[in-house]
Amino acid sequence: MKLNAGIITPHLTETEKFYTEQLGFGVRFKNEWYLLLHTPDGSQDLAFLQPELDNQASIFRPAFQGQGVFLTIEVADVHELYATLKGRGLPMAIDIRQEAWGDTHFAIVDPNGIGIDFVHYEAPPES
Repeated sequence: MKLNAGIITPHLTETEKFYTEQLGFGVRFKNEWYLLLHTPDGSQDLAFLQPELDNQASIFRPAFQGQGVFLTIEVADVHELYATLKGRGLPMAIDIRQEAWGDTHFAIVDPNGIGIDFVHYEAPPES
């Protein structure tokens, strides 16, 4: 079983530009109403669909309203990615920090209002 999450949004052009230019994602497939992106290593996919398409079932028509969804992307070097994205002028929703449970992470927001949490998982420090 493989999970492929999808977001219904009218912002396909802005979304493609953000994920490919800022985050290094690739385009697996696209047309005028659908965009399928993949992570830089090609292992994971993320889909975006134009809202209110007549040929779609009613559950796939309403656009995402910008709340209640987040993505977590695990990276090997969270500090390097933070410096890269900050250097590109991307606004940080959460500046880089280490949590008490061991994770080091930071977050940004995509053009659809989706929070993206970049994290490096670590064992919590010994007390």
